[in-house]
Amino acid sequence: MSIKPVNIGDNAVKSAPVIRQLDDAAINRIAAGEVVERPASAVKELVENALDAGARRIDVSYADGGKTLIRVVDDGCGISAEQLPLALSRHATSKIDGSDLLNIHSFGFRGEALPSLGAVGRLSITSRVTGEDAATISVAGGQMSAVKPAALNSGTVVELRDLFYATPARLKFMRTDRAETQAITDVIKRLAMTEPYVSFSLRDVSGGGAGRETFRADGESGDMFDALHGRLRRILGPEFAENALKIDAEREGIMLTGYAALPTYSRGSAVAQFLFVNGRPVRDKLLIGALRGAYFDFLSRDRHPAAALFLECEPERVDVNVHPAKSEVRFREPGVARSLIVSAVRHALTNAGHRASTTVADATLDALRPEQTRVPNPAPRVYQMDRPSMGARGASYQMQAPSSETMMGFSEVSVPSGRVVVPEPVETSPTDLPLGAARGQVHENYIIAQTRDGMVIVDQHAAHERLVYEKLKKQMAENGVAAQALLIPEIVELSEGDCAALLSMADAFAKFALVIEAFGGGAIAVRETPAILGNVDARGMLLDILDELADLGESQTLQARIEAILSRVACHGSIRSGRWMRAEEMNALLREMEATPHSGQCNHGRPTYVELKLADIERLFGRT
Repeated sequence: MSIKPVNIGDNAVKSAPVIRQLDDAAINRIAAGEVVERPASAVKELVENALDAGARRIDVSYADGGKTLIRVVDDGCGISAEQLPLALSRHATSKIDGSDLLNIHSFGFRGEALPSLGAVGRLSITSRVTGEDAATISVAGGQMSAVKPAALNSGTVVELRDLFYATPARLKFMRTDRAETQAITDVIKRLAMTEPYVSFSLRDVSGGGAGRETFRADGESGDMFDALHGRLRRILGPEFAENALKIDAEREGIMLTGYAALPTYSRGSAVAQFLFVNGRPVRDKLLIGALRGAYFDFLSRDRHPAAALFLECEPERVDVNVHPAKSEVRFREPGVARSLIVSAVRHALTNAGHRASTTVADATLDALRPEQTRVPNPAPRVYQMDRPSMGARGASYQMQAPSSETMMGFSEVSVPSGRVVVPEPVETSPTDLPLGAARGQVHENYIIAQTRDGMVIVDQHAAHERLVYEKLKKQMAENGVAAQALLIPEIVELSEGDCAALLSMADAFAKFALVIEAFGGGAIAVRETPAILGNVDARGMLLDILDELADLGESQTLQARIEAILSRVACHGSIRSGRWMRAEEMNALLREMEATPHSGQCNHGRPTYVELKLADIERLFGRT
């Protein structure tokens, strides 16, 4: 085989690349590729500008998923005629003076959004400052027009047409109109959460005309928490609002507010997690990992919590200039922010006690409600006679009551399957208590209790499993985790970076009886492991921990394994399904549930009881 000689003489010099200065149009199109990824990105930038301008009402219209038209109308302070050309210049902004890039109190600060949009689409801005005449300016493909007089009462109207017409290749990457519309809606909803006192509307004007309103959120009133709760009810729905716990905490100058839902109100994905830093919607791995850590002991891995949390701190303590779309942040003290979220949410969940979400009862009622069949000409409904008075009902019930000889009490005797056990009458019924008084047990597993205004159905095994589990965790917290020393330390070979990551958390691992130390080079020596885990694959455990650290920035693998053992112990040590219980046993279980935090859900986030209101039960039987 022959080798062809390579000429490194004059030809090599002639083919060397030439360095060129790009023109402003190319620079703006490149910048637009970072800032404006899709129509929703343009909507985000324009609405954030309106909020920075102090707008109290923002109306957004779009056509064809935002591809052919995006219009944002606000009642903010406006832009004067002489400053309109400057607003369309790169790196021109009224948000900062450039002296301090960490002291940022606004959404925008780079001065890139408007010139980037004008470089890839047909952009026009009409604005009016109080006391001045309105003016308009337009730019298409980077070519700016002259400022002209216009008619406008107040505020600003920004209209963007034919997005990416100047960069046709980008149009090939656009998704369907429906997908782009959904992305625009998500952006508006997130921004509406940050400003509950501002009114937002979203309108689809595809095909021309007035179009149809697809979202509306009028400005809320009241204090901050009332306004936020009302806005979340409007955006996330009444079910979230009814099952959300108020979060209000502060640590080392970082404040956390918002609402987090009960564990039994969980979702199959993370679509209901909304995180904000200084009013800015963000998608940050640190914060997402902290939220997962807060619900770590209450949800299985395939369930995700629902929450809207707002972190506020001095701008100097968080860097928002780490991503072109400003969707990621970097905290100066990430550990403080993470621990604040975990502790505050866990404190709220503990204070919720045995409470379970209302959706559990709603699902039960839906299951009990017979399907409605359509009848061509339905007959008029026949209503029952009026309900008797309380006194009349009491006398009637007394006449219908069986004799004391026929009343069956609770006992540990064998009862035919399917037989309903009826407890003996009690002199003082605790029906005023949250979970009421036990009235029966059915199918060897479900306790029926009567409350003042309804009834409760308890899964005895799931409820007692949670109670035993909480006791075991408390004992472990008080006495620590027993360790077993390895006769011969296990040496695990890793990269130097992985070793450094694990060794930085050695103190945290030691609390769970996992003792590791450096062994030189890229190796770690495992000297002790938790005794409760028995024989441990140390290498496999460390690799799992490293994967979790890379994914979430923190690891709960070790704690998860230990608590999984405790959960199995609790399962085997709890009241089994199929065991008949006496009245005093059932009532004791109900009282213990009321006194134990998190008893409303089992170790996997499923409800331990269902509460049905009397009004709902009567509605099932047509008594209303």
